[in-house]
Amino acid sequence: MYNFSRVGVFWLYLNKSNIMPSTKILTVFGATGAQGGGLARAILQDQDSAFSVRAVTRNPDSDKAKELAELGAEVVTADIDDQQAVENALQGAYGAFFVTFFWAHYSAEKEKAEAAIFAEAARKADLKHVIWSTLEDTRTYIPLTDERMPTLQDKYKVPHFDGKGESDKLFIDAGIPTTFMLASFYWDNFIHFGSGPKRGEDGVLALTMPIGDSRMAGIAAEDVGKCAYGIFTKGTGMVGQRIGIAGEQLTGEEMAAAMSKALGERVVYNKVPADVYRGFGFPGADELGNMFQFYDEFAKELNKTRDVNFSRELNPELLSFEQWLNKYARQIPI
Repeated sequence: MYNFSRVGVFWLYLNKSNIMPSTKILTVFGATGAQGGGLARAILQDQDSAFSVRAVTRNPDSDKAKELAELGAEVVTADIDDQQAVENALQGAYGAFFVTFFWAHYSAEKEKAEAAIFAEAARKADLKHVIWSTLEDTRTYIPLTDERMPTLQDKYKVPHFDGKGESDKLFIDAGIPTTFMLASFYWDNFIHFGSGPKRGEDGVLALTMPIGDSRMAGIAAEDVGKCAYGIFTKGTGMVGQRIGIAGEQLTGEEMAAAMSKALGERVVYNKVPADVYRGFGFPGADELGNMFQFYDEFAKELNKTRDVNFSRELNPELLSFEQWLNKYARQIPI
């Protein structure tokens, strides 16, 4: 494991000496997270892969980082808030996977600053193919003047969408060969993020979501990285494209019915208005209320972008919601 803030000179030496790796290096940021980790493992588990993994993490001593190292990744330490460390981590790489994590700080401004560091570092590194994990800028659909959805953090509707979407322009303006990958709602949120069904006073489990009767695109977190690998495998013909990925597009009723079957007890869909959901008061309730409202009101547009069939082409192992539940339903806290 290397700290790239210290060994960047070493990689500059290799480059100048024309010592080339036998495989194309993909620098994977967020390598111990859901998206980057899925991509890193997909590459490392493919014995015929044309790529090798340079896994970037803040904590190389974590269990996940050690696991990647054991699988054959080159684990390096870098903070995505550190411009020089990011630049060093890209030295000699063919491409990179860039992702930010809003929920670590709840700040769209910080995400935009991190994206700016990525874009500048990628420009300097002259990478051949980049994937930027992004989302829609919801303000192009719901202007700040539209009062049916409250404005958050003074200038956003759904901050964890808008900060990423606004940052797309950074990669475009810098001339970086980028594929813009848009993920969907993680079904894993039912396990880890408190979005799963809750037992009411009547003892019945209720899945509470303000998505009306719309179909919402969802995906297993492990499949996001696998789809990203499919994009890299297809090559630079994917540059400039916006690729939405999803495992399935389901209504709240359909998700509740699938959960009922998997959990062995009745789960009902509690279709609440977005305003009610925003008022639940847990951290991020207003943000998620806005997000679900966006999924509801613009389901046709979002589902058109998130093509399930193409996602399966990128990742033949793509899980349906039922398949995901077969693997993980018992981890849903009820």
